Amino acid sequence: MTADALNLLLIDTDGAAVPELAAKSLFGPFAAARCSGLADASAQLAARRFDAVVIAARTVEARKLLVWPGFSQAVADPAVLVLTTDDPGADLAVRLVRAGVQDVLPLAVDPVDALPRAVRLAVERKAQHQQTRKAYATDLMTGLPNQSQLIEHVNQLLALREREPAPMALMAVRVEGLAEAEARLGGESANVLRRKIAVRLRMGLRASDVVASVAPDAFAVLLSKFHEPQDAERVAAKLREALYPPFPIAGTTVDVAVAIGIAQYPADAKDAATLLRRAVGLAAAGPAAGRGVTHPAPGRHGAANDERPE
Repeated sequence: MTADALNLLLIDTDGAAVPELAAKSLFGPFAAARCSGLADASAQLAARRFDAVVIAARTVEARKLLVWPGFSQAVADPAVLVLTTDDPGADLAVRLVRAGVQDVLPLAVDPVDALPRAVRLAVERKAQHQQTRKAYATDLMTGLPNQSQLIEHVNQLLALREREPAPMALMAVRVEGLAEAEARLGGESANVLRRKIAVRLRMGLRASDVVASVAPDAFAVLLSKFHEPQDAERVAAKLREALYPPFPIAGTTVDVAVAIGIAQYPADAKDAATLLRRAVGLAAAGPAAGRGVTHPAPGRHGAANDERPE
C-alpha cells in the first residue's frame, strides 16, 4: 500500500455485495476493508478513518440507511456511495444525497473502470465540500458551529491543556426522527425541527459549552471543563430530558429519540478528530431513547422555547 492509497470500507448488506475494485486502477490505488451488515460497519467506522464508504443494498435496504444509527458516522468524514440492485427512484436517490451521500449507482457498475472512477471523484467532491465548509464558521441551517469549526476549537483547547491539564468531554448527540419528519411533513419542516433541536441543546448548557452541527442527524457538544467524570453523564441526561417533549411542527407534534456518546480527554483520546470519532461511534452503537414515551406538557419554563422565531 502506498501513501496515496485510498482507504475504503466496502459494506455488504442482505442480498447485495460490493464488487471488488481493481486495485491498480488509474483512479486508485485502493486499500479496501470489507464487512457484512450495518452493525459491523458501525464498529469499523468507530475504529478507524476511511476515505470512502461503498454500501451495496437493495432498494428496501437503501431506504433503511436514512434511519441507520451509524449513518451520521458514515457521512461525517468519508465520501459515501450507495450501490443498488435496482432503480431506487428519484425520491430516494435525492434524499440520500441530501443526507450526505455523494452518489447512488447501480450495483452492476463496472468495477474495473466506472466504480473506481466514481469512488475517486466522490472523494474529491467530499474534500472540496469540506474545504468550502471551512470558509464558513457556522452551519447555515442551524446557526451552530460546523464540524470544521468545532475541530479547530477543540484543537485550540487541547493545546492549552498541554500547559494546564484539565479534563474535558466531547459528546455526540444522535437524533432519530428527522428522516421520518421529512418524509411525513416535508424538507422545510425537517429543517425547522433541526433548528428547534439546536435551541433546546443550547438552552441546556453553560455559556462556556459549545454545540455544533456535525451531520444531518447528529450534533456535538463540547464540555470545556468539569470537575468529575460523572459530570458529563449528568449533562447527557439533562440533554436527553430536554429533547423528550414533542416539538410543535407545522400544526402537529414530532417526537424524537436520542442516543448520546461521550468521549473524554485525556482518558479516551488526546486529539480532536479521534475524540469526535469515538463519541459519534458510541452514539451510533447505543440505543436511542425518547420516542414512544408519555411526555409531560411543557410549562412556561419547559425544556424548549418553541415560540422563538424560526
